[in-house]
Amino acid sequence: MITRFALFEGSVKPGQSQAFRAAVKERLVPLWTQFTGNTDVRVMFGEDRDEGAPEFPLILAITYPDRKTMEAALGSPARARSKEVTGEIVAEFFDGRIHHHVTELNEYKA
Repeated sequence: MITRFALFEGSVKPGQSQAFRAAVKERLVPLWTQFTGNTDVRVMFGEDRDEGAPEFPLILAITYPDRKTMEAALGSPARARSKEVTGEIVAEFFDGRIHHHVTELNEYKA
């Protein structure tokens, strides 16, 4: 399994946190869950961080069984539409940058 993370590094515009979260939940989550072959979509909103740590108001994690499936999802119509909607939401509510990281999943139960 692999997980592709989208890290929204920066800040939500002052007074816009709830509107940003609502826009993500209402406009983006329905698209992200349509990405071809995903096994899990996790949307995490930043609540707190260590002093001096960079701010991540949103972290998106989408898990796929393998790289081939992920690459198909990245070429899907839902992904193309999500990029458009993300651009709209970022322009209205977010100051910062978005970067992506692909990780290999290793899970250990407590």
